[in-house]
Amino acid sequence: MGSQTSFLKSIQYAIEGIKTAFQEEPNFKIHFAIAILVLILAGFLGFSSSEWLLLLFTISFVLVVEFINTSLEDMVNLINPEVHPLAKKAKDVMAAAVLISAITSVFVGVILFLPKLLGYFR
Repeated sequence: MGSQTSFLKSIQYAIEGIKTAFQEEPNFKIHFAIAILVLILAGFLGFSSSEWLLLLFTISFVLVVEFINTSLEDMVNLINPEVHPLAKKAKDVMAAAVLISAITSVFVGVILFLPKLLGYFR
């Protein structure tokens, strides 16, 4: 019973983390809204199982990197609220990770959606 309670607590903490991201992180809201629109369009275009898998993995990747970025920024601010060169470096590198994940998701989106959209409008 103890491990089940521990598992449920872990789920509860994770849900709190998602709520916090929605409440405090504008970029997370943007990424999430785009993800919902992309998923709706993928359903409309009849994606295959492998296309869904790639799409879901890509969306999850962007959102997870955004979560990690938020966590790192908050930890850095907790440790040293003042601007320090190493703190700035850590934040800049994580921001770069988010940017790269977002750019990669755009490329994946173009590869997945462009042929289907071109075929749909022919």
